[in-house]
Amino acid sequence: MNGRGLLAVVAACAAAGALAACSAKHAPPPRSSAEPLASVRVEFERTAAEQRFDGVVQAVDRATLTAQTAGRVAAIYHHVDDFVPSGALLMRLRATIQRADLGQARAALRAAQARATEAQKRYRRIRAMYEQQVVPKADLDSVTAARDAAVAALNSARAAVASATEGVDYTEIRAPYAGVLTRRLVQVGEAVAPGTPLLGFASLRSLRVVVSIPESLANTVRRVGRATISFDDRTIPAAHVTVFPVASPQSNTFKVHLAMPGPVPGLYPGMVVRAAFDTGEHAQLLVPQRSIVRRSEVTAVYLVQPNGETLLQQVRLGEPVGERIEVLSGLTPGERVALDPIAAMRRLEPFPVLTGSAQ
Repeated sequence: MNGRGLLAVVAACAAAGALAACSAKHAPPPRSSAEPLASVRVEFERTAAEQRFDGVVQAVDRATLTAQTAGRVAAIYHHVDDFVPSGALLMRLRATIQRADLGQARAALRAAQARATEAQKRYRRIRAMYEQQVVPKADLDSVTAARDAAVAALNSARAAVASATEGVDYTEIRAPYAGVLTRRLVQVGEAVAPGTPLLGFASLRSLRVVVSIPESLANTVRRVGRATISFDDRTIPAAHVTVFPVASPQSNTFKVHLAMPGPVPGLYPGMVVRAAFDTGEHAQLLVPQRSIVRRSEVTAVYLVQPNGETLLQQVRLGEPVGERIEVLSGLTPGERVALDPIAAMRRLEPFPVLTGSAQ
């Protein structure tokens, strides 16, 4: 071999050595025997089946306060959304006529009391004389009738005072129970007659949710009698489920009332909430919500293989069940799902392939 050929061989060997060294430097390290991933085995579970519908919150105790006497609005003491205790004065009407009627009734009562007292004294005197056989029976009958008439007039006068007093009371509109003012239907200075709507009022201590459900569910909901109300990431069990016995002919639905267990902060009449009715049991595949991976439009979990490797599996999810969530497709019973998606991701090859797809 001449000198030029020898140099070529040496150069080739050097290049090969450098390439081998570079490949060794950038090659992935051998996979070490890492600690087993925390995982859970998914199996079908018997869980409560639910049907969800929108419902509207109503106050059980709500009323439109109306005028019970004629008058002009003199003052309104509260605004809409004001919470007031039971018996609080909400509105006052001018009571000039009512107070005049009360004064007349009281004067008539005093006169009736005087006449009744005098008739009673005369009756006692004549009765004593009759027992002594001083006066005839006709005189006793006359004073007895006069006494009875005076007593009847006294009772009538008392009733007139009670009616006039109630007429004055009608000029003060008070809260029938503790609650919140929902509407003001008149303004100061307006003249009102008996029956005129004045104020809307509702109690927040007793609420219910009104829901319309299909005819096909009515018997099941009536039989099971369990439901929950969800709003603002809170879920509250209904205290009682009432299914009305008559369907709506227009919508072919049944009205259902869900009674709340008590006052609920943040819940007000008119709010739209989510009502879930327990309709029995069915089999579900459930995984912990913390095991779910969401990347853009992809929802997936990491499957742990028997050899410890992980695969990213796309899934289709249903409704949450507490801290877990239903998997509708993408998983098979018996597979193991990693509980820590970040730790599972580190077990993947440098270029992982998404296995399967949720239909």
